[in-house]
Amino acid sequence: MTATPRTWLITGGSSGLGRAVATAALEAGDTVVSADRHPARFADLADAHPGRGSATFLDVTDIGGVPAVVAETVERHGRIDVLVNAAGRGLIGAAEETGDAELRDLMDLHFFGPAELSRAVLPHMRAQGSGTIVQISSMGGRMSFAGVPAYSATKFALEGWSEALAREVETFGIRVLIVEPGAFRTGFAAGGTLRRSTPIPAYAPIVEPVWQANLDSHGGQPGDPAKAAAALLAVLEADRPPLRLPLGNDATDAILANLDDTRQDVLAWEKLSRSTDFA
Repeated sequence: MTATPRTWLITGGSSGLGRAVATAALEAGDTVVSADRHPARFADLADAHPGRGSATFLDVTDIGGVPAVVAETVERHGRIDVLVNAAGRGLIGAAEETGDAELRDLMDLHFFGPAELSRAVLPHMRAQGSGTIVQISSMGGRMSFAGVPAYSATKFALEGWSEALAREVETFGIRVLIVEPGAFRTGFAAGGTLRRSTPIPAYAPIVEPVWQANLDSHGGQPGDPAKAAAALLAVLEADRPPLRLPLGNDATDAILANLDDTRQDVLAWEKLSRSTDFA
């Protein structure tokens, strides 16, 4: 149980990792408000934790609705201790296949929405002198892969913005945690949730295996959402939490390998890189 009960505002709390985090927080004795497009799907958790679990409608891509949800949560519970931006979906498609509307829609969901929510809770967290903003990113927010350029672009943007945010708000007692999951056993890879850009035949040998591998992985991903949620709660209790938290063996291995590759590239071209300053 949490020593001092907290109030959580979680987007996408009715499904996926958001639901796993909401469940863990409620079981720890905290209060959770789930804000997403399907609040009725949270009813079982709300019923199981009367007075501490509730849901409200929010389309994260409609930033005009954000202030009212934040204000309602503060009015009802007096504070927001943890914001978790967990709403999201996948998009498979080569860069040339991904249209402007698709890219902008995904950026609204994964970047502009979380940015607006973060801005909306910050005055309350500054006033109370504490709080944590949790951004659910991805291992694809640290590196990119063929077939998912749009998805990674949105997560790269979220991570860059959040890294600066963390440095700006730490003086107010506010922390930022960027969570980078690998493949977890949620509905993320289901056909109705995962979307495919209109194919261009030339890219089929590159993109189709990525699309099919994601569909085939549904229900068999290695990551356990309950363990991910437990890890997140454990980090929130730490005196010195990390800025970034990879989750899963696949994410940890891939991120470490990417860091090694990046360092090797910089060192290999270090002399040329350093030669570009004025003498």
